[in-house]
Amino acid sequence: MVAQVRAVDTNPPVSLDTGIVEAAEAALGAIGAARTEIGRVIFGQQKVVDLSLITLLAGGHGLLVGVPGLAKTKLVEAMGTVLGMSARRVQFTPDLMPSDILGSEVLDESADGKRHFRFIKGPVFAQLLMADEINRASPRTQSALLQAMQEHHVTVGGERYDLPAPFHVLATQNPIEQEGTYPLPEAQLDRFLLEIDVAYPDREAERRILMETTGASEHKPAQAMTAETLMSTQRLVRRLPVGEAVVDAILDLVRSARPGEGSDAAITDKLAWGPGPRASQSLTLACRARALVEGRLAPSIDDVVALAVPVLKHRVALTFAARADGETVEGIIGKLVERLG
Repeated sequence: MVAQVRAVDTNPPVSLDTGIVEAAEAALGAIGAARTEIGRVIFGQQKVVDLSLITLLAGGHGLLVGVPGLAKTKLVEAMGTVLGMSARRVQFTPDLMPSDILGSEVLDESADGKRHFRFIKGPVFAQLLMADEINRASPRTQSALLQAMQEHHVTVGGERYDLPAPFHVLATQNPIEQEGTYPLPEAQLDRFLLEIDVAYPDREAERRILMETTGASEHKPAQAMTAETLMSTQRLVRRLPVGEAVVDAILDLVRSARPGEGSDAAITDKLAWGPGPRASQSLTLACRARALVEGRLAPSIDDVVALAVPVLKHRVALTFAARADGETVEGIIGKLVERLG
C-alpha cells in the first residue's frame, strides 16, 4: 500500500510507502515540539534555528558564523536540552591541545604494584559538542576533530575509542576578528554540512530579548525529543524519496559551481575551486531534512534554492581577480541558482 504525496505543484507526485508516512507523522509532532521549545529562549532567529535542526536531522555538523552576542552558545545549549542529547562545550584558544579535546592516557598503579595506562575521555565524548570559536585553535588541534567528525571515533595511543551516538559538532566562528585566529582548512570546512550565518535580530525581536532576559527569571526549554528519537528521525530522513527533478537540480547546481564545469564562462572563470561530491550528498540530505521540518514528505526544488548558500558557501573559493572586482561567494551562488529556472 502506498500514498501519493505532492511536494509542490511543479513536481511530479512521489510514491511513499505507508510505513514512511506513519513514521513521518510521528516525527513531525516531535520536530514541531522541538521548534516550539527552542523558540522559548531563542528570539528572532527562526531561520538559524531551522537550519540548525536541519543539520542535526540530516546527521551532519554545523558551522555557526556571527559576531559575539547573538545567542549562538545559548542556541546550542537549548538544542542539547530540547533534543535530549548530552552536550559539552569547549572554548577554543591558541594554547588548546588535541588531548584537551580527545582525552589522554594516565599511568595508574594498582595495589600489587602493577602499572597500566588508563584512558580518560575528553569532552569530545558527548552527543553534542559545541566548539566555540573553533578558528582560534591551532591547526593541530583543529585537525583533532577531523577524524571524530567524519568517522565518529578517535584513536589515542593506538587504540580506537568510539564516540557516543548520535554525535554532532556545532562550531562557532567570529567573522570580524582575525587576530590570533587560524582559518579552517578546506578539508575541515568540507566536514560541515551547513555554514549558518547568524545575523542581528530585528527591532521587535531585540525588544523581546530585553524583556525576557533581564528580569528576575528566564524561561528554560523543556525536553521534546530523546537521542533515540533523533536517530530514528535521521534514518527516516534518509528514506524520504527524492524526485528526479530535484536530483537533476542538485547536480546542475553543484557541478556548475566548479571551475571549468559550468556552461557560463563568465561565472566559472571567477572560481578558484568548487564543491566536490560531498556537497551533492550534503545538499540531498539537507533538502530531505528541510522538507520534513516544514511538514512535507518529499523535497522540492524550492529546498535546493533555499539551501544552496548554506551548503555551498564554505565549499567555494573565488579567484583573486574576482575578489578584487568585488564579487562575493554568495553573489556567485545566487547567479547559479537563478540558472536553475
